[in-house]
Amino acid sequence: MKRYYLLLLSVMAIFSCNATKPAETEGVDVFKTPTGKEVVFHCIKHGSIRICYDGKEIEIDPVTNIPPATDYSTMPKADYIFVTHEHGDHFDKQAIAALTKEGTQMITNARCAEMLGYGKVMANGDKMDVAADIHVEAVPAYNYSEGRTQFHPKGRDNGFIITIDGLRVYIAGDTEDIPEMADIKDIDVAFLPCNQPYTMTPEQVANAARIIKPKVLFPYHYSTTEIQKVADLLEDSSTEVRIRNYQ
Repeated sequence: MKRYYLLLLSVMAIFSCNATKPAETEGVDVFKTPTGKEVVFHCIKHGSIRICYDGKEIEIDPVTNIPPATDYSTMPKADYIFVTHEHGDHFDKQAIAALTKEGTQMITNARCAEMLGYGKVMANGDKMDVAADIHVEAVPAYNYSEGRTQFHPKGRDNGFIITIDGLRVYIAGDTEDIPEMADIKDIDVAFLPCNQPYTMTPEQVANAARIIKPKVLFPYHYSTTEIQKVADLLEDSSTEVRIRNYQ
């Protein structure tokens, strides 16, 4: 009987350990807010992120047809959709339509709102409470390097700092390691793009992370970049780098 009991405990331990693996392989990360509520991040792809919090669905730059194709009609409808800028790997009317229900709030920049025909417009520097416990700041996102400024001109696009029940999340959008990042403080979770020439080199991402000092960094929008290099460059920093399938 004792041997059977020990065997049963061993089997339970194996299944318990394995139960944590899907979260890693499927790109699901869970964080706690200061009040103990869970914020769950689902890696969709590239610049597309799904965030679940307290029964609310938040979608960042949902896009249908860039590989791998995503069927947003199979996902829960969104309470909030954030779109950083107009490029086709961030702005997709089909995905937005599939996620929209009555009461969905669309938050974006002026150009995307114009193309879509609706939306709450935020410019760099604007702040907004979209709910009692969700505060949003629109921050600059642009290229400054010679030969790149045409991709993301200064003042047009947004990054977003979304504070969810006290958990501060920085979604950088398409940007380089711009001087304004020095004003971004107390970030718990950061998403920084790494895809030259459109966004940052691994060295620029590492520099941005050293400026912002997020507790956890997800490099995203990285395409064919050797993204492990970001983790290597930040090995001696206080930032934990988590690599997910944000190609």
